[in-house]
Amino acid sequence: MDRVKNKVAIVTGGASGLGKSSAILLAREGAKIVVTDIDEENGNEVVQHIRNSGGEAIYIEQDVSKENQWEMVIETTLKKFGKLHVVANAAGIGLGGTVEEVSLEDWKNLLDINLNGTFLGTQYGIKGMKETGEGGSIINFSSIEGLIGDPNLPAYNASKGGVTIFTKSAALHCAKQGYKIRVNSIHPAYIWTPMVENFLKAQGDVEEGKKQLESLHPVGHLGEPDDIGYGVVYLASDESKFMTGSELVIDGGYTAQ
Repeated sequence: MDRVKNKVAIVTGGASGLGKSSAILLAREGAKIVVTDIDEENGNEVVQHIRNSGGEAIYIEQDVSKENQWEMVIETTLKKFGKLHVVANAAGIGLGGTVEEVSLEDWKNLLDINLNGTFLGTQYGIKGMKETGEGGSIINFSSIEGLIGDPNLPAYNASKGGVTIFTKSAALHCAKQGYKIRVNSIHPAYIWTPMVENFLKAQGDVEEGKKQLESLHPVGHLGEPDDIGYGVVYLASDESKFMTGSELVIDGGYTAQ
């Protein structure tokens, strides 16, 4: 119950999926949580769940691609809890279609959220952690799609590949500056979340699509949100104090093939 005791953590995209699991598990291990998302109803539900379980949490409505909203989130967090130790940049969207099919508008929108949002979260996370002065951990959500290519996910590949290498750059900067701020990326394979389910709905047959996705993973099934949430707890905790600029791959053997 105390792997991240008394740490203050911001979790973007915390209203559902991997962000929700990360927020709940971090709270269970003693962190004070700031849940941010554009989904106010579900974001507040996550906060209520944490409070009902004896934890501390607040919800802030946030579009991660807007710099002024990052300024507000950091300011509100420091005002409420006095410190900042963890930022989990989990907010993201998916988009299918080949390189010939994706529109420039959709490409820009996806990169704005997945890549620019992660850049801003890292930049402002560093500012908040420097003000706190106790070091910290920034966890950037990449993907297996940030390590390998997929012919039907060019925009998503570009965004998550960018997150992977950007994370290494930020990690090296923080290390060389002596900030004691670690920056790592986490790389899920296909996890059964609303985003994946909605992606399959758009393709047509959800059950058939799920079976096809399961067959891509050597373990024979999709991951669950907590599989990634536990990885976030590890990266947020002092257990991972010797890790920075690293890739934590949680993928059921997907990229080992």
